[in-house]
Amino acid sequence: MEAGEILVGCGLLDDRQLSMSRIQNQDDIVEAAVELGFVTEEAALRALGDAVGLDYVDLSEVDIDLSLLQSFPNKLIHRQSLFPISRNNGSMVVATSDPFDLYPLDEVSAATGLSVIPVLAARSEITKLIKRHLGVGSETVEGLMLATADEDGIELLSAIETDGSELSEMAQEASVVRLVNEILLEALETRASDVHIETQPSGLKIRYRIDGMLQTQPVPPEINRFALAIVSRLKIMSRLNIAEKRLPQDGRMKLRIAGREVDVRVSVIPMIHGEGMVMRLLDKSAMSFDLKKLGMEVETYNTFRELIDIPHGIVLVTGPTGCGKTTTLYSALIEINRPDVKIITTEDPVEYQLEGINQIQVHPKIGLTFAHSLRSILRHDPDIVLVGEIRDLETAENAIQASLTGHLVFSTLHTNDAASAYTRMVEMGVEPFLVASTVEAVMAQRLIRRLCTKCKESYEPDPADLPPDFPFDQLDGPLYCSVGCRECRGSGYAGRLGIYELLVTTDEVRQLAHDRASSWKMKQSAVAAGMRTLRDDGWRKVLAGSSTMDEVLRVTKGDQQVAKA
Repeated sequence: MEAGEILVGCGLLDDRQLSMSRIQNQDDIVEAAVELGFVTEEAALRALGDAVGLDYVDLSEVDIDLSLLQSFPNKLIHRQSLFPISRNNGSMVVATSDPFDLYPLDEVSAATGLSVIPVLAARSEITKLIKRHLGVGSETVEGLMLATADEDGIELLSAIETDGSELSEMAQEASVVRLVNEILLEALETRASDVHIETQPSGLKIRYRIDGMLQTQPVPPEINRFALAIVSRLKIMSRLNIAEKRLPQDGRMKLRIAGREVDVRVSVIPMIHGEGMVMRLLDKSAMSFDLKKLGMEVETYNTFRELIDIPHGIVLVTGPTGCGKTTTLYSALIEINRPDVKIITTEDPVEYQLEGINQIQVHPKIGLTFAHSLRSILRHDPDIVLVGEIRDLETAENAIQASLTGHLVFSTLHTNDAASAYTRMVEMGVEPFLVASTVEAVMAQRLIRRLCTKCKESYEPDPADLPPDFPFDQLDGPLYCSVGCRECRGSGYAGRLGIYELLVTTDEVRQLAHDRASSWKMKQSAVAAGMRTLRDDGWRKVLAGSSTMDEVLRVTKGDQQVAKA
């Protein structure tokens, strides 16, 4: 009896669903039925196991004897999706996801000299074990090793060093493309924003930045033989000079990975042990620009929503690199984008292309700077202008001129808090009275990791362990801590949310900015007028059970000085 008939007999599929599954994938009915959502993989495998007399195991709850990998044939792990679990008195328990193809298990028995006890497990769980314990791209590395088994391994790497034609070099490195794509695919599956490929004395090191934190990705040691090939392939894909190994280079490529369009920004810098590469992944399909979903408290959202509707002035968003400033500004632009409003942006780089918004990519090497493009934008009859970043006096003066001539200007600054934006612009050389009269508000922000909803645990905090500025009087329930589970890769967190400090330019703040007052005095005034600081907003996220105290302490400074003043 075939798999489809068994599933129908167990009531997991009806005849119509079986027919649709066969049309989807005649060779693997179970996979097709799972993809179409008719049945879960676990339910299907349990039913098939009962029919053929095999037990089903949940690999996430099983202790794996990793010593078995040393004698287990790697080719069977990758080609047949087998994984050894345990050994007992001359027998080896091996997980498989195909109960009808037991011939590979005979190969395992012949190679190891042990009798094999097969058990069923989800293919996705077996794949996770392979990546975790053998490293991402290990299957491709095995293929590369076999392809060069008759050589000494130097030809593949040395071919990159030659001055041959681009076509010949690309042909020799074509197999490496698959390995690179596997690295990128794993990055997308783990929601990584950046991929770091570093050459260390011990070999190649790959790290993914997930939710703002770097995590080392296991890779097979054999990958070190192909380190130069990987970097060279990525250079070719990014249209960089593969012969230049002494100077930093920046490039960009567009890929389609697993049906998703991904922009990849590539930075290559020569290090003492070889070239280091960082790739920023911009996954268009996974990005959502919705101002209401960024994590703002209701009061902050309502105030900011009113600010982005003002007819003219400057609204700034501040914070360090990677804190979500661009996402906030894009979300604001989409919120106010209408057919009767013309919006023009000048950015470096243009990270995401927005429908209905005119975007300019600056090119400093040919003179198209923020300041130059902004001057041209004002002759293009815009209503709203976004300047990617105010970096110098010329750009600041042009932004101010735009606001004085009736335009609403959005931009970013690199400052630690909202109040420092006023003093930063004065330090650039802008007249204080111009800063005071044009800047309508400054939003400072940070990103903190969101607790994994699958594994977070509540606890009653000891008041003695709380930071001095924690609002203990507002605590009316438990706090939550991170634990770690399969869903969040053991980190205890899944995703990020913003914390915000919105400083609206009141008359008192304008006067302080005009008088060249310190940022501390402006912050003190804003807090007295009701501004919630980054730290305060972070504590609200902790009280709501969205994040942890550790995250708030990691990204913010205390407000004791402001509170005492």
